[in-house]
Amino acid sequence: MFVALNHRLLPTVEMGAIIRDVAQAFAWVQIHIARYGGDPRRVLVMGHSSGAQLAALLCTDERYLKEQGLTLAPIKGCVPVDGDTFDIPAIIEVAEVRARAHGQPMPKFGHRLKFGNDPALHRDFSAVTHVTKGKALPPFLILHVAGHPDVSAQAQRFGAVLKDAGGRVQVFGAKDTDHGRINANLGVEGDPATAALWAFVASVVPR
Repeated sequence: MFVALNHRLLPTVEMGAIIRDVAQAFAWVQIHIARYGGDPRRVLVMGHSSGAQLAALLCTDERYLKEQGLTLAPIKGCVPVDGDTFDIPAIIEVAEVRARAHGQPMPKFGHRLKFGNDPALHRDFSAVTHVTKGKALPPFLILHVAGHPDVSAQAQRFGAVLKDAGGRVQVFGAKDTDHGRINANLGVEGDPATAALWAFVASVVPR
């Protein structure tokens, strides 16, 4: 079964409210999905772009689910798709160094401001911060556009942190695509990222 959720947006609310919206939606699935024929004990979490960061954070920082009286246990796999904010301090530094090097103005509403302009918040909203050895995290398939340096670096960084902590992770770089198409083409026959996704799903949620 496929469940699409929504959440409030920046700058109407701050980032903490957004991830809590996602956790509340996950709680809804846990409570209600059985009546539609779904299994609340076998859930995959996916998200594209900013949703990739939210999916990764939900699946690594258990505090948000604990607020709903839940744990990470029902999550059998996590698939962040082409995110650039698994390590927020890193992407801020990259963007600001690039702007200075090219004599460009700093972004008026870049990642530094979006996430609260507080280094502690930047770390706290980064999935890499919450990956530790011995933590029971779900398996990850991190999909990204192979030709984009920022999302590729973030995917490799997140994957390396998960691997170093003993987690199960695959990082797949999709070629000859872009930020929109990698998501739009998921499910299309012959799409390489789709093939990687189906193989991952089969391995973590066997029939």
